[in-house]
Amino acid sequence: MDFVREKYGDIIVEVVNLSRATLKEAEEFKQTLTQDIEMGVRKIVVDLTECEFIDSTFLGALVVSLKKITGLGGDLRLVGFQPAVHSMFELTRMYRVFEAFKTKEEALSSFK
Repeated sequence: MDFVREKYGDIIVEVVNLSRATLKEAEEFKQTLTQDIEMGVRKIVVDLTECEFIDSTFLGALVVSLKKITGLGGDLRLVGFQPAVHSMFELTRMYRVFEAFKTKEEALSSFK
Protein backbone atom coordinates (compact mmCIF):
# COMPACT_ATOMS: atom_id res chain seq x y z
CA MET A 1 0.00 0.00 0.00
CA ASP A 2 1.35 3.40 -1.02
CA PHE A 3 -0.73 5.37 1.48
CA VAL A 4 -1.71 4.22 4.96
CA ARG A 5 -4.34 6.07 7.01
CA GLU A 6 -3.88 6.18 10.78
CA LYS A 7 -6.46 7.74 13.11
CA TYR A 8 -5.60 9.50 16.36
CA GLY A 9 -8.83 10.91 17.76
CA ASP A 10 -9.95 13.61 15.31
CA ILE A 11 -6.55 13.68 13.56
CA ILE A 12 -5.80 11.62 10.46
CA VAL A 13 -2.19 10.72 9.65
CA GLU A 14 -1.60 9.81 6.01
CA VAL A 15 1.64 7.83 5.84
CA VAL A 16 3.30 7.96 2.42
CA ASN A 17 4.97 4.55 1.98
CA LEU A 18 7.05 5.48 -1.05
CA SER A 19 10.74 6.17 -1.46
CA ARG A 20 9.92 8.38 -4.47
CA ALA A 21 6.66 10.34 -4.59
CA THR A 22 6.18 11.52 -8.16
CA LEU A 23 3.62 12.37 -10.85
CA LYS A 24 2.50 8.74 -10.94
CA GLU A 25 1.34 8.83 -7.31
CA ALA A 26 0.40 12.52 -6.98
CA GLU A 27 -3.15 12.24 -8.35
CA GLU A 28 -4.02 9.24 -6.18
CA PHE A 29 -2.60 11.01 -3.13
CA LYS A 30 -4.57 14.19 -3.88
CA GLN A 31 -7.74 12.08 -4.14
CA THR A 32 -6.92 10.40 -0.81
CA LEU A 33 -6.56 13.76 0.94
CA THR A 34 -9.67 15.16 -0.78
CA GLN A 35 -11.62 12.13 0.43
CA ASP A 36 -10.45 12.78 4.01
CA ILE A 37 -11.48 16.44 3.76
CA GLU A 38 -14.88 15.61 2.23
CA MET A 39 -15.49 13.14 5.10
CA GLY A 40 -15.15 16.07 7.51
CA VAL A 41 -11.55 15.63 8.65
CA ARG A 42 -10.05 19.02 9.56
CA LYS A 43 -6.71 17.90 11.04
CA ILE A 44 -4.33 16.01 8.77
CA VAL A 45 -0.69 15.08 9.22
CA VAL A 46 1.19 13.82 6.17
CA ASP A 47 4.06 11.53 7.20
CA LEU A 48 6.87 11.71 4.62
CA THR A 49 9.42 9.74 6.68
CA GLU A 50 9.80 7.04 3.99
CA CYS A 51 10.15 9.53 1.10
CA GLU A 52 13.65 10.14 -0.15
CA PHE A 53 12.34 12.29 -3.01
CA ILE A 54 9.18 14.18 -3.94
CA ASP A 55 8.66 15.95 -7.23
CA SER A 56 6.80 19.17 -8.00
CA THR A 57 3.53 17.41 -8.89
CA PHE A 58 3.44 15.65 -5.53
CA LEU A 59 4.28 18.94 -3.83
CA GLY A 60 1.43 20.49 -5.83
CA ALA A 61 -0.98 17.86 -4.48
CA LEU A 62 0.04 18.86 -0.95
CA VAL A 63 -0.46 22.57 -1.73
CA VAL A 64 -3.92 22.02 -3.26
CA SER A 65 -4.95 19.95 -0.24
CA LEU A 66 -3.60 22.54 2.20
CA LYS A 67 -5.60 25.30 0.48
CA LYS A 68 -8.74 23.16 0.51
CA ILE A 69 -8.53 22.24 4.20
CA THR A 70 -7.50 25.70 5.48
CA GLY A 71 -10.42 27.17 3.51
CA LEU A 72 -12.67 25.00 5.69
CA GLY A 73 -10.97 26.02 8.94
CA GLY A 74 -8.66 23.01 9.23
CA ASP A 75 -4.95 22.43 8.79
CA LEU A 76 -2.51 20.04 7.18
CA ARG A 77 0.93 19.50 8.70
CA LEU A 78 3.97 17.56 7.58
CA VAL A 79 6.41 15.29 9.34
CA GLY A 80 9.59 13.37 8.55
CA PHE A 81 11.70 15.24 6.00
CA GLN A 82 14.64 13.33 4.56
CA PRO A 83 17.50 15.53 3.20
CA ALA A 84 16.34 15.71 -0.46
CA VAL A 85 12.74 16.42 0.55
CA HIS A 86 13.92 19.10 2.96
CA SER A 87 15.96 20.66 0.12
CA MET A 88 12.90 20.66 -2.16
CA PHE A 89 10.88 22.54 0.49
CA GLU A 90 13.70 25.05 0.96
CA LEU A 91 14.28 25.52 -2.78
CA THR A 92 10.58 26.16 -3.43
CA ARG A 93 10.21 28.15 -0.19
CA MET A 94 7.33 25.87 0.77
CA TYR A 95 8.74 25.65 4.29
CA ARG A 96 7.06 29.06 4.73
CA VAL A 97 3.68 27.62 3.77
CA PHE A 98 3.64 24.29 5.64
CA GLU A 99 4.17 23.57 9.30
CA ALA A 100 6.67 20.70 9.49
CA PHE A 101 7.78 18.60 12.44
CA LYS A 102 10.56 16.12 13.14
CA THR A 103 8.34 13.47 14.72
CA LYS A 104 4.77 12.30 14.36
CA GLU A 105 4.22 12.90 18.08
CA GLU A 106 5.26 16.56 17.73
CA ALA A 107 2.93 17.00 14.75
CA LEU A 108 0.01 15.39 16.59
CA SER A 109 0.49 17.45 19.74
CA SER A 110 0.74 20.66 17.68
CA PHE A 111 -3.03 20.41 17.09
CA LYS A 112 -3.82 20.66 20.82
